[in-house]
Amino acid sequence: MGNVAVVGAQWGDEGKGKIVDWLSERADVVVRFQGGHNAGHTLVIDGVTYKLSLLPSGVVRPNKTSIIGNGVVVDPWALLQEIENIRAQGVTVTPETLKLAENACLILPIHGIVDRAREEARGSGRIGTTGRGIGPAYEDKVARRAIRVSDLSDTELLGERVDELLQHHNAVLRGLGATEIGRDEILGPLRDITPAILPFVDTVWQFLDDARREGKRILFEGAQGAMLDVDHGTYPFVTSSNTHAGQAAAGSGVGPRTIGYVLGITKAYTTRVGSGPFPTEQENDVGQLLGERGKEFGTVTGRPRRCGWFDAVMVRQAIKIGGIDGIALTKLDVLDGMESLEVCVGYRIGEAEFSHFPSGRAAQEAVVPVYEVFEGWADSTQGARSWADLPATAVKYIRRIEELIEAPVALLSTSPEREDTILVRDPFSL
Repeated sequence: MGNVAVVGAQWGDEGKGKIVDWLSERADVVVRFQGGHNAGHTLVIDGVTYKLSLLPSGVVRPNKTSIIGNGVVVDPWALLQEIENIRAQGVTVTPETLKLAENACLILPIHGIVDRAREEARGSGRIGTTGRGIGPAYEDKVARRAIRVSDLSDTELLGERVDELLQHHNAVLRGLGATEIGRDEILGPLRDITPAILPFVDTVWQFLDDARREGKRILFEGAQGAMLDVDHGTYPFVTSSNTHAGQAAAGSGVGPRTIGYVLGITKAYTTRVGSGPFPTEQENDVGQLLGERGKEFGTVTGRPRRCGWFDAVMVRQAIKIGGIDGIALTKLDVLDGMESLEVCVGYRIGEAEFSHFPSGRAAQEAVVPVYEVFEGWADSTQGARSWADLPATAVKYIRRIEELIEAPVALLSTSPEREDTILVRDPFSL
């Protein structure tokens, strides 16, 4: 079956944007299935950089249909701004090329206000949220008080839904000592933006079912990464949605058998943005070097990413939980010229040894990584497009990673440019 789900296998920022863009040449439809505009995907195409948050990465390619699925929480103002941003770069987005699920839930200004107020109240216990309202929007979804895209076309119902929403969130703001929000501050802007949003709205599950029946190739694009999954990540320092491939089905309205191959994206080292445990973090010259070479700053937040060695234990766990069939290894060139490299192959807590990352918060903070040391390589891997272009020690490093994570490398990315990619196994043909 020629449908592929792409997910992050670390803490996000693994380079999914480039890989999805590269794969989208082989796809007909590209679907975002979870997260919100806290996600950040950077594409570099012919020297032009595109920064996307809500729009699927396939939107920059002609003759592709991009889908924002029901599992995504959508800030309609951010969506329109993003469409305008890439339009200014020469990419036209129309209702024929972009479809928004009618049953997706909306992020409203009050969600961001509540998000930031709660984060401020946490003080030193901050989670590291982007403050864009994603968490509160998902809370409203499961509490059944969210405003959905389809509600925009029902003026009377929309007012009732806003009233219900404010009853809850203003109580929270009062408790935090923050200013409450008036009805018209939400309802007025929503009514103003509705005419611009409604043309993109569609019955996405039906569109995808038709595409499947017609034999079209569908590419499902995840956001964030496996260790930010609300169930399986470093809770509570996680996002508010499921980031594993299982969410691709629920978050877009297709059956799980629609997905034929799951590709996990992982850097050749590890990064993380925000708070939370990070066993292999290098708060030293190594971490600084990785950050400088890898240009490790969040696409959305601009915050510097924490950097460390590759954690094979954590990636192996993400592969097993997420049903990942193969990985795309990115940013190998960042390791060029380093005399030696280290890979985490296990954990210790006191005298106890672990072959997995424990779920308890105290245990996660207490783990000490066990490293295996590798010889580095002096030659450059940047821009390599075949295995023959890689130094022997770099190939050895990759092969050992495959053994440790118990999954093959399907693609290898050697620069941000679209064509600097080594295809080992085509996910669409497996």
